[in-house]
This record gives sequence, structure tokens and C-alpha cells, in this order.
Amino acid sequence: MTESDTAIIDEPFSAALSDRYLVYALSTITARSLPDVRDGLKPVHRRLLWAMRLLKLNPAGAYKKSARVVGDVIGKYHPHGDASVYDAMVRLAQDFSLRYPLVEGQGNFGNIDGDNAAAYRYTEARLTKTAMRLMDGLDEGTVPFRATYNGEEEEPEVFPGLFPNLLANGAAGIAVGMATSIPPHNVGELVAAAVHLVDTPSALDATIMNYVKGPDFPTGGVLVDDPKTIEKAYVTGRGSFRIRAKIETVKEKGGGWHLVVSEIPYGVAKGKLIEQIADLIASKKLPILADVRDESAEDIRIVLEPRSRTVDEGLLLESLFKLTDLESRFSLNLNVLENGRTPGVMSLKEALLSWIRFQIEVLVNRSVHRIGKIDDRLELVEGFLKAFLNLDRVIEIIRTEDEPKQVMIAEFELTDRQAEAILNMRLRSLRKLEEMELGKERDALVLERAGLQALVDDEGLQKKRLKADLRALAKDYADDPRRTLVEEQEAPRDLDWSQMIEKEPITVILSRKGWIRAMKGHGELAAIPEMKFREGDEAFLHFHAYTTDKLLVAAEDGRVYTLGGDKLPGARGFGEPVRLLIDLEAEVEIVAMFPVSAQMQLLTAASDGRGFLTRGEQVIAETRKGKQLMNLKAPHKLHLLKPVPEGADAVAVVGENRKLLVFRLDELKEMGRGAGVQLQRYRDGGLSDAIAFRLEDGLSWAMGGGKRNRTESDVSPWKVARGAAGRMAPMGFPQSNRFEPPVEKSDDD
Repeated sequence: MTESDTAIIDEPFSAALSDRYLVYALSTITARSLPDVRDGLKPVHRRLLWAMRLLKLNPAGAYKKSARVVGDVIGKYHPHGDASVYDAMVRLAQDFSLRYPLVEGQGNFGNIDGDNAAAYRYTEARLTKTAMRLMDGLDEGTVPFRATYNGEEEEPEVFPGLFPNLLANGAAGIAVGMATSIPPHNVGELVAAAVHLVDTPSALDATIMNYVKGPDFPTGGVLVDDPKTIEKAYVTGRGSFRIRAKIETVKEKGGGWHLVVSEIPYGVAKGKLIEQIADLIASKKLPILADVRDESAEDIRIVLEPRSRTVDEGLLLESLFKLTDLESRFSLNLNVLENGRTPGVMSLKEALLSWIRFQIEVLVNRSVHRIGKIDDRLELVEGFLKAFLNLDRVIEIIRTEDEPKQVMIAEFELTDRQAEAILNMRLRSLRKLEEMELGKERDALVLERAGLQALVDDEGLQKKRLKADLRALAKDYADDPRRTLVEEQEAPRDLDWSQMIEKEPITVILSRKGWIRAMKGHGELAAIPEMKFREGDEAFLHFHAYTTDKLLVAAEDGRVYTLGGDKLPGARGFGEPVRLLIDLEAEVEIVAMFPVSAQMQLLTAASDGRGFLTRGEQVIAETRKGKQLMNLKAPHKLHLLKPVPEGADAVAVVGENRKLLVFRLDELKEMGRGAGVQLQRYRDGGLSDAIAFRLEDGLSWAMGGGKRNRTESDVSPWKVARGAAGRMAPMGFPQSNRFEPPVEKSDDD
């Protein structure tokens, strides 16, 4: 070991790490993760197909074990793990992953349910016609070759075949700091766009969209984005596409119906999709769906049964698209390697133009290579013809001369190759017929060479030839039409869960200690206090509602919560603690509970006499934690939260000091959250009750027996500005100092 081998290099750690990580990043980007714009392949795929070609696994030939292919690939070309190489090979063989598979598999190569392929010792494979087309021209000098990692073999840098594999089969990969995601497309549409671009490379992107309608996935489905969204994604090279399952409605005898899913979005495993739908049914998150059945054989058939024939079909479909992978998004990130080295995001037009330029380059290279072969053959043919013209002399030289080769070169002006070929000529080739055939061959070769040379020299002829080849390609794939339908549809709306719940009447009962239950039907409210409660407990709040209602729960700490009418425990027993349904602190009491709607106006007030107006949409909380409605300062608490009757234009407030105040409703602010404004001012005590009412109807309150039987029609003595102290309530005002609501009657009364 020399001194230089043991030398220590002193450099900053950050610089050393940066240099080495940059090398790793570039290797990942260029040699693993991003496809080449010219053939749409990553190195592992290219090496797989190349190894299979050398193994002569042609479409008409016999299959060979996948293990043999994987072994050749990792041993000669791709020194990585066998699992990653086999996984890449499996994907090339899956007709639900690739629009145009490049490998034809025999055995278990996985399925659309999401099951994995069998081990490579159990499966066999060979190339498809598409793969052979992609590699067409490898032996004709079309592309350069490079040495393999150990220098023992050679491999092509890119495949030259006339097949738009990048866009036809798509690609996906994650590199360092960048990624790629390209959906598959229809070859016929790509070829039509390419033919147009050959003649008009400056065509507008919108013109390209007349040919390429959008992705064409192997699993079909429906592309539901609008044309502008699709065009924008292709112009920028970035975007996403909404793909929906293909679902049909099947009518049954008797008026019933069910849904049948025949195609699912690309990349969605059928087994996981069915589990996802089944979980929604089991957890009752989609109550309007009763059952899901997988009746698939070779084709997909998933049957979805609604809860009843009266279920709205549109609502069920919207719900399924919103909650399951029956609608999914496929991202577009057209990030590729140009010329095998430079990564960059391209538009659809730029990707097609790059592919067209490469195909013209391949066409020229093939022509130049063929011209070279023709020149070599012409040299020999010319030598043979000279030999036939001087056949007797040639025979004499061969018989008599010690060095016949040099003599013939000097006498007949032959090249070394020509003389060598004449000497190696068989005697049977000295027939007159052979001389005639050589003459015809020379004329044909000269004519072919002239045509090829004209092609190399004339860009117009190159474009004409490429267009003819493209049209022939499209004809070969004409029997495989577009699978993914393009139908613009709106995105799923926010779901109204109340529409998914069967509307049934209930009577909600909340006890003083916070136990809640719901009886079926609208029972007699006056009889509820006589019901059985837990020892030491009694009725607190009770009212009629429906299972579709949202129930507002207001707590004294100023927080509000929302309960679904369909989520309440049944009336059997004493119910359940409401704190199991919402995150309500143990020491915090409930002050109000009633059905609420988004447009309902509410009056809220605290014990210190401050309050404000709010809307139902501001108090509806979607989580167990609820939301803060009123900001309070200790020791004050939320005292009341009441609906404002329709048409109300005034507010009456009474304090613990029995002073009453009336003011106009529009003097109150409407807020989503806050401390509010002063409703009534107090020297001692605080607010006792408040109510909104119509001035023209007068102010009413309940007398003994719980019936509303006293109305003060003239409230002018108490009507002053908001925030005043007020004056003593009129004679006969309840001793409870509260405006007691009338007892609700049942719907049967």
C-alpha cells in the first residue's frame, strides 16, 4: 500500500456529505426512477426486455421460467435485488396495470383484487408483440450501445422501436427531490396527434386536445373532468384527473333496483374497494346502502343493494363517490429524462415532439446503416461481375499463380475484399444464371441506395416516411378502441347526512344528571316527569324531534355541541350519559338542548347580562369537542340559548332583581362567537331570563299550572334602550322570575 492510499483527506463534513449525496441523487434520477422520453422505459424495464430478447422469448416461441430471466438480468445487466426486478417484470405482464403489456405471463402474475404474484420459480414469461415492436431496429445501427456494469456485455442505451410507450403505457416513480406520474393513453389517439405534429410542430396545445381526449386506462372507468381542466394539465405537464367507476342501474321486478359496478378506477384494488364499502355499511356511515356483493368472474361485477327502493339513486351515487374509491384521482407529473440525461417536466405536445424527433433520428440512422450494408454488398457484387466477365483468366490465374490474390488485384483493379470473395466463391456459382442474378441484385441495390440516400438528405421525405409508418402502427392497434369514457360530471357535493337517515319521530328526554334517551314516536310530554329515572335524578329537558334532526346542546361554559337524532340511545332503561356522546367536562352543566337548523336565529345570554344573536350554522359542531360560542369571564356562565321566533322584533330581559327591560331586536349584534353586548345592567345579582317576541303580540308569560295565560299587551313602560336597568316587572309576573314556555302538545292532540 502506497503512502497516497493511506492519506487522510481533511474536508468539511457538510461538503463531503453534499458531494456524495448529489452523486446518489443523480444516480437515482437518471438510472432508476425517471423514464426516458424516447422509449418510456426505466433502466430495469429496458434490461428486462433486452435479456428476454437475447433468450429468444419471442411471442411465437416457448415460455421460460421467470427465474431464468431475473437471473440473467441481475447477473449481467442490473446488479440489484431480485425482488425488485421480478416486481418490475410482473407489472409489465399485468393487463390491469399496463394498457399495452410488454410481457406475456403464464401462471399467477397477480390480479385486480390486489393479490400478489406467485414466486418467480412458479411463473413463466415471454415477450409480447408490442415489446418486439419497441425493440425493432436494435440490430440496424439505430441506437448506441454501452458496456454493462462489469464490462462483459453490451446493452442498448434506449430502444428505437416505433411505439409511443411513454404515453401509451405511462410511468410512475419517485426519485430524489422529484417524481413522475404519467397515465396510459390510447395509441390511436397518440398516433393521430403525432401525425399532425409531424407536419405542424408549432400546433397549439388546444389542437392536440382534438386528438388526445385524455388518459385511457386499462381498467376503463369514466374520466369526469371538464375539458379545460384536462387541457390545463396537459399544457403544464402537471395536474390530476378524476376517474369514476362505471356504474349501471338495474331495474328489478316490483319497482326495486340495484347498482352494478362493471369497471373500477385505475390503480384501485377490487378486494380493498369491497372491504371499504362493507366497512361503511357495518359502521352505519352509509345507512342508505344495505349490501355489497362481489359477483366477479373474468369481468368485474360488484352489486350494490340500496336500503329500500325509495332511496334516492343520485344521493347514493354521490355518497359512494365521496366516501369510497369508486372515484379516485390520478396525478399527472410528466417529469421525464430528455436524451437520457436531463430531467424536466414536459407538456403533452413537448413529449410527443421529442419522441417524433427521436424517431426521425432512428429513421436516419437506420437508413445510414443500411446504406453502409448496401455499399459493402455492392463492393462484392461488382467484384463478382468482374470475375464473370474475365472468368477464363480468373481460373487461369488461380491455377497457375502462387499468389493469385495479388495478381487479380493488380490485373482487374479489385479491392482486397473483392479478391478474397472471388477466391472463396464456390464452383457451382460459376453458372450463367448466377451472373444474371448478380446483375439484377446490383441494380436493385443501386436503386435502394439512391432511395435511402434521398431519404437521409431530404427532411420532407423523412416526415413522409414517418407518417406512413405511424399510420401503419395505428392500423395495427385499430381493434383496441378507447376503454375509458370521457364524460364531464360535477364533483361530489358535500353530503347532507340527514338525507341518508330514515325520518322517524322521536321524543328526546334529558335528565337533570345528564342521562339521555330517545323514545320512538311523539309521546305525551306532560307524562314524561312521571317516568322512571335513576335514584336521585329527574326530568330536565324533553321535546319532540325527528331522527333526521341535529340537536344542539349548550353548556354553561359557553361551548356548544351537536348530536344526531339517529345517534341517541333508545328509551329502554335510563339511557346513557350524554358525556359518552360529547366531550363535556364533568362539572359543567347543560343549560339548553333543542333541534337546530342552519338558518335558525338564536338568542344567547350570560349570567352577567351580556348576550348576542347568532345563527344555527354558527353553533353546529361536527366533532365531539364541540365549539366555543360565548367568551365568558369567571364567575359568569352561559345562562340561556333560545330560538328566536319567526317575526320577532323585540327582546324582553328580566334580572334577578325582578326588573324588566324591553328593547328592539335589531339593537343586538349577530355574531359567530364573542362576549356579546350588555342586554341589561345590574347593581346586584344578574340575569334571570330573556326572550324574543313580537311587540304587536305583547309579552306573555306562564302562570300557575304551566299554561300561558297572561299577556301584557302594552310594554311601553318597560321599553327603553338596550343596556338600561329597567323597572319592576308588572303585577302577576311569576315568582320564578322566568318566562316559562308553554307546555308542548303531542302531534296526536
